[in-house]
Amino acid sequence: MTKRTLGSLIKEARDEARMSQRELADDIGVKASHVAYIESGNRKPSISLINRLSETLGLNAGELLVLAHPEAKGIVEGGTSSAKKVDSWQRFISNKSLLRRHAITRPELDVLKQVSLLNPVAHPEHFVFILNTIRLAAEA
Repeated sequence: MTKRTLGSLIKEARDEARMSQRELADDIGVKASHVAYIESGNRKPSISLINRLSETLGLNAGELLVLAHPEAKGIVEGGTSSAKKVDSWQRFISNKSLLRRHAITRPELDVLKQVSLLNPVAHPEHFVFILNTIRLAAEA
């Protein structure tokens, strides 16, 4: 079993999102060569870049932080549960990779926003399940 690295995780998520290094770099505000350096393990991203990578690729910022800076593991794991609670709707709409991968349209986002107002949705990817259910019902 190979050890999971920051670079391999970012490359895997980028490939899954069908993004080139250049597209990811444009989305997060760096040069493509910087993305290549991170993926190859030759650079560690800053905390602000970790946040942008997390938002763009839909990855857990805490996991990225620990992979980039293992010395931060105690701080990340020692956090309170309230600090880990983030509104799933905000995480969903800020996940450009997920929205692109599932070709979610603006009208569909409007419907999902209404769903989120009815009752909290536990996880951002649950919105994809809800959307696929709506899409299937519309086809019937």
